[in-house]
Amino acid sequence: MSATRTLISPATLARPRGKAVYWTVFTAVVVCFTLAFLFPVYWMVTGAMKSPDEIARTPPTLVPDHWRTGGYTDAWDLMQLPQHLTNTVVQAAGAWAFQLVFCTAAAYALSKLKPAFGKVVLGGILATLMVPAQALVVPKYLTVADLPLIHTSLLDDPLAIWLPAVANAFNLYLLKRFFDQLPRDVLEAAEIDGAGRLRTLWSVVLPMSRPVLGVVSIFALVAVWQDFLWPLMVFPDTGKQPISVALVQLSQNIQLTVLVAAMVIASIPMVALFLVFQRHIIAGISAGSTKG
Repeated sequence: MSATRTLISPATLARPRGKAVYWTVFTAVVVCFTLAFLFPVYWMVTGAMKSPDEIARTPPTLVPDHWRTGGYTDAWDLMQLPQHLTNTVVQAAGAWAFQLVFCTAAAYALSKLKPAFGKVVLGGILATLMVPAQALVVPKYLTVADLPLIHTSLLDDPLAIWLPAVANAFNLYLLKRFFDQLPRDVLEAAEIDGAGRLRTLWSVVLPMSRPVLGVVSIFALVAVWQDFLWPLMVFPDTGKQPISVALVQLSQNIQLTVLVAAMVIASIPMVALFLVFQRHIIAGISAGSTKG
């Protein structure tokens, strides 16, 4: 059995001085990285509690002179956050549902059903990852502005967000790789018990795929929540725009503290979503790196 090489030998760690140095360095590194990640969040949250003069002061103040919560209430009312947050939730939830259904079905078909020319189809899908997203904006816009065959416009319609979100090659490949690692014995046992393809997918594959489905869900929701250019193009009506577009459109003649408060409020749902499902996200990321 080969010994594992480490930066500090076990003999050094066993000594009181070596243990003290190790834990001091370890604690300092953890504290520095924690501050590096959390300080911008602290700066944004406290910036909304400062007065307009204080937030523009040079040098800036680390702690507000007077804690004010009026910036958050003003942002909630003046920037019409409830309406735009509702728009964002509807658009993100629809894109998530469409993507989860169709990407899961396509990945299952390519992984387990082995259709004719499946590798060619998968190769074509993965080739789209090499195309810059900006190069696809104009073709997508022309498609949703005048939908082929039925010749109807999807502008100012959530379907303009939902349908393009389905074509996500990365999430499809992530799901396929996970399905490839599922034990074949389990699927064969389901077939012996009389389960069809759809029944096997619903009762066997999906329950075993909860970690990767959680990761795909987070990717799908975050992609829609933070997208700016595409919603700006397909929602000319400001009343139907998501929060990412509304923050820019309504920022004219708005105090900086109010705008910062609106950004804080807009980021809360995604932060809360990650904190609630972080165990599933980490499990899903690690699940794809090992053989099942």
